Amino acid sequence: MSPTSYKDAGVDLSTKEAFTGDIHSDMRKTFGPRVIESPGGFGGLFSLHYDNRLFKKKYRQPVLVASADGVGTKLKVAFMMDKHDTIGIDLVAMCVNDILTLGADPLFFLDYIGSSKVEPSRLRGVINGIVAGCLEAECALLGGETAEMPGFYHSKEYDLAGFAVGVKEKKNLILGKTIEPGDAVVGLLSDGLHSNGFSLVRKIFFEEQEWPVGKKVDELGCTLGEELLRPTRIYTKPLKKILGHYKVKRVIKGIVHITGGGFPGNIPRILPPGTSVMIEKKNWTPHPIFKLVKELGSIPEKEMFEVFNMGIGMVLIVKGYYEDSIIRMLRSEGQEAVIIGEVVAGNRKVKLV
Repeated sequence: MSPTSYKDAGVDLSTKEAFTGDIHSDMRKTFGPRVIESPGGFGGLFSLHYDNRLFKKKYRQPVLVASADGVGTKLKVAFMMDKHDTIGIDLVAMCVNDILTLGADPLFFLDYIGSSKVEPSRLRGVINGIVAGCLEAECALLGGETAEMPGFYHSKEYDLAGFAVGVKEKKNLILGKTIEPGDAVVGLLSDGLHSNGFSLVRKIFFEEQEWPVGKKVDELGCTLGEELLRPTRIYTKPLKKILGHYKVKRVIKGIVHITGGGFPGNIPRILPPGTSVMIEKKNWTPHPIFKLVKELGSIPEKEMFEVFNMGIGMVLIVKGYYEDSIIRMLRSEGQEAVIIGEVVAGNRKVKLV
């Protein structure tokens, strides 16, 4: 009887090693002066402080800000399309946008990819997306894990998890504690669904309507699959512009990433006692995908706002008087933004009018 090998059990170490070795050059595209390279090391190295001829950064009371997230069942659409070059952007965005809400500067990102079999042609697209996301987020792809687990994942499918770490001076953390009635609520527009609510979206389009991913949808100006795989917007650059401009004045009082839970599930998380937020729905026009989902699924408007971002991916609560200048600066960075409401007296609720 011949011996049983690891490859016989479904794990091909040579393929995995070749794949992980090949992606190091892609990772290096995201490296800045604070990355300490350690090829083959068991952990990534990143320096908080650095000082050289071009860059200098010293912290007094640095606070690390961390987040972990995934992409959810949006992955199923990537599998249906056999298109994998944007889902990595979603992974970076879902983590980095969360740490931006504290005002943190993204430092580095780690990924986990689990699959039944390492298929380089498919996973290379995922890595390319992660690299593109890290470049947009201005953080380093410091490392990760590629796990081959036959019998655990379905064939031709994989799972993703991401981990982002940022830093902020303790005195400059944005915690929402100073929010008060009269403050303005500024909405930063999204690029569509982003990465939330896809269990409902898939049920409506693929189970109830039985639409194929390749269906051309006139209202969307593209195929259904192309729209559903539109990547989550990363808000690093416009927020850095604003926070860098107001280094002394505490103009930005709160930042909210509109993800699962929508407006009512996310905005109250930063509101102090005695405050609520009133949102005026007429102040912006959501992307057509939201109207399509609502009509095909006969979904009440209340639930739409509880599940989806409804066209607003990030919310800033800012000191009154500054909202117009903030919107101008955001637009100068290519980020469309509008005033969508105001802070009022209340018990940490969101009122949609």
